[in-house]
Amino acid sequence: MLFISPWFIGLVLFTLYPMLASLYYSFTEYHPIKPTEWVGLQNYGAMVTDKLFWKSLANTLYMVVIAVPVTLFASFCCAVLLNLKVRGQSMYRAIYFLPSVVPVVASTMLWLWILNPQVGILNTLLGKLGIDGPNWMRDPAWAKPSLILLGLWGMGSTIIIYLSGLQDVPLSLLEAAELDGAGWLRRLWHITIPMVSPITLFALITGVIAMFQYFAQAYVFASSASTGTALGAPLQSTLFYSVYLYQVGFQYLRLGEASAMAWVLFFIILGCTIALLKLSGRFTYYAE
Repeated sequence: MLFISPWFIGLVLFTLYPMLASLYYSFTEYHPIKPTEWVGLQNYGAMVTDKLFWKSLANTLYMVVIAVPVTLFASFCCAVLLNLKVRGQSMYRAIYFLPSVVPVVASTMLWLWILNPQVGILNTLLGKLGIDGPNWMRDPAWAKPSLILLGLWGMGSTIIIYLSGLQDVPLSLLEAAELDGAGWLRRLWHITIPMVSPITLFALITGVIAMFQYFAQAYVFASSASTGTALGAPLQSTLFYSVYLYQVGFQYLRLGEASAMAWVLFFIILGCTIALLKLSGRFTYYAE
């Protein structure tokens, strides 16, 4: 007990107590310099009539439904390519993984320069091809796709996980299928993809959880000089749930309402995770 006490004390002080405190504050009107007032379900009811709450939830669901599957598909394709036996294989793997270790703020600032509509390298290259590049982060229609591009650039960790799973696919199954006349695409579809389905499930669940809490990149984008100072700019297209929660709690100092939003987010994530686990039996194969 003495040896585990540092961990146990840290769990109680920095995890369990804040969770229980936020649950209590979610039923109160809490302000740092004013007396706490019990308001019951008022904070939860206020969210139902808050248009920005639904806007932030819709933006977040967009990222969950679009960004997560796109990232999984791109990561799997890259892992398949990196699993090929070619010269310089280790160098290619290092190059693909390198962006994922760049700090979030640094990588976001880099992409702000890349996506700059006037002097950015991406629009410059598109212009040389005769394509008029979009306004990216200043256009509400392109703001979220811009963030998805940023996410694809840093998907190295998911690629490595898929790569480890591809190396565990039994060669005997692939060779037997090849002898039976199955081409590369059929071997991929009927053997490789089912064998790495547990990794897909893991990456899907962790990706959904992370995307519901999407904050840092959107905050840096919206706070940058190129998009203005208002969170969610342009036109609230990047006002994600965690960004709005931060705004309510730490800019408007409505900490009770922010606590209620945090618990609603917790139950949304919990429900999605349970649903994915329930549905996983249909597409996940575990070798015995």
